[in-house]
Amino acid sequence: MPAGPLIRIGSRGSDLALWQARRVSDRIAALGLESEIITIRTSGDEGSMPAGQSGSVKGMFTREIERALNNGTIDVAVHSLKDLESSEPEGLVIAAFPEREDPRDVLVSPHGPLDRLPEGARIGTSSVRRRAQLMRHRPDIVVVELRGNVPTRVRRVKERKVDAVVVAHAGVRRLGLQDDVHPIPVELMTPAAGQGALAVQCRAGDDLEQQLAQLDDAHVRFQVSAERAALNALGGDCNVPVGAICTVQEGDASLYVRVLSPDGRQMLDVVEHVDTRQPEAAGHRAATSLLERGASNLINSCM
Repeated sequence: MPAGPLIRIGSRGSDLALWQARRVSDRIAALGLESEIITIRTSGDEGSMPAGQSGSVKGMFTREIERALNNGTIDVAVHSLKDLESSEPEGLVIAAFPEREDPRDVLVSPHGPLDRLPEGARIGTSSVRRRAQLMRHRPDIVVVELRGNVPTRVRRVKERKVDAVVVAHAGVRRLGLQDDVHPIPVELMTPAAGQGALAVQCRAGDDLEQQLAQLDDAHVRFQVSAERAALNALGGDCNVPVGAICTVQEGDASLYVRVLSPDGRQMLDVVEHVDTRQPEAAGHRAATSLLERGASNLINSCM
């Protein structure tokens, strides 16, 4: 790119997406570069979810933005990593994972944590991963299909349309929505691969790629690389209840991956040690172990 251009950052128009884009814009400014944010409306924002495709949002919130990046309408795209496909599209690269919030899911409810919800409580979510894990832990609850951005879903609780909703902790923290928020332990609800992380995407080989690489957090990169490698090797997407989380305790990194049936009654899980120099290898080992034990049957039952 020519020296000193105005970098065009593509983003969805939701409050959370714009918060994330502004965050990256500030980081880019710290490198001595100027930027502007261009809002792009996506299929997911239009609400054009195919019938029977509950939770199938990967690509629907990113495809138009990636198309704009490929055709040169924008120079950089900022995404919630969990919205991206587990394999990168041709011609594009994730130049940086600049930060990661708490990856856990949270229950938003005036009734308290998940164990305190009244019998038969109505919980809103459109995620099959969350639905399966909710039904596994609380088979008495009623899962209600609920879409919309984070503030809209949280508002449904205040309006008493549902007793609770499950959303990513990262979203409510970034938007300052902290009322009646109860983090769910990963042992009860394993997060989506890459949840809480931001992804800064650009065209592969662009001069901007090296500049954006200065925003990368190596710790976040190795964690999400392990998680996404497992998801990719399993062939998982938003239609499959797969959770993956890489954690580090006392310098030792481990990857936990969980696959469930849609109703949560069947579950397979595995823990793998993660070599920080080869995080993807741990993801592939985890997926291989799960597939050898029959994970493909659970995955196929979701298709």
